[in-house]
Amino acid sequence: MLLSNNLFKLHLTVIVWGFTAILGKLITVSALSLVWYRVIIAAIALFIFLKFKKSSLRVSKRDLFQLIGIGLLVTLHWVFFFHSIKISTVSVALVCLSSQTLFTGILEPLFMKTRISKLDVLVGILIVIGITCIFHFEGQYTLGIIIGLAASVLACLFNILNAKMVKREDPVLISFYELAGGWVALTIFLALTGHFNFAQNLVLTSSDIFYLLTLGIICTAVAYVVGIAVMKELTAYTVALVTNLEPVYGVILALLIFKDSEKMTTGFYVGALIVVASVALYPMLKRKSEAYKKQRFEASSK
Repeated sequence: MLLSNNLFKLHLTVIVWGFTAILGKLITVSALSLVWYRVIIAAIALFIFLKFKKSSLRVSKRDLFQLIGIGLLVTLHWVFFFHSIKISTVSVALVCLSSQTLFTGILEPLFMKTRISKLDVLVGILIVIGITCIFHFEGQYTLGIIIGLAASVLACLFNILNAKMVKREDPVLISFYELAGGWVALTIFLALTGHFNFAQNLVLTSSDIFYLLTLGIICTAVAYVVGIAVMKELTAYTVALVTNLEPVYGVILALLIFKDSEKMTTGFYVGALIVVASVALYPMLKRKSEAYKKQRFEASSK
């Protein structure tokens, strides 16, 4: 019963993450302004959560600087992701974000100094085929696709770096300092570029305020905490498999909410199906590959 309850929570969390892209389309301010608001709302929410838990906010100076650096990557990722949505569609941005598996397969071995997996290469090739298909049939969204892929690379980088940090610090504390650091860096950038102007760039409608609070509190802070909590009971394999459904949930929500404006060509859906199927099947294939290697090792050691 506990397992099914946590599995339901995980699916609900992934749906909420998919809804993030919908909110990005609904919020009227630019991607820079949207992210500026998102990170400060989420950081405040996480600070309140940490105080409620009476958790220590202490981190070493070394970790603090690293967290600020990772926070900058997170912030840039969100800016690129939401800008991709605003100049293309929710569906395009989400499918591009699915290519994280490809970039992780390439970059993680470089960071961890391990060999590149043949399975990672195979899945990467399939993702490239899918994205090439999307490029071919959705040429009007070329810039949005490129920026969406850049967002995917940034997401891959901060996930790799966070995998190291989470071994030393509390995940919620990590998220708080990353978001707070990202907000400070973005504030400095907006001030230096003249974008930091409430009247011109940061003015919000009443609906924007509601959507931003939902984005910052529910889709970022709460979803993050719940996502971490269910990992205590579910296997990493289950979490990876369900998380890969985010673009599927997101595209379905976009079609239901935005209807005709989110309808794409048949070629797009063929390419998207190749990408999403490759990503969704990856944990299953990875698990079987590792089990096969383990069997071979045990057989050779007898």
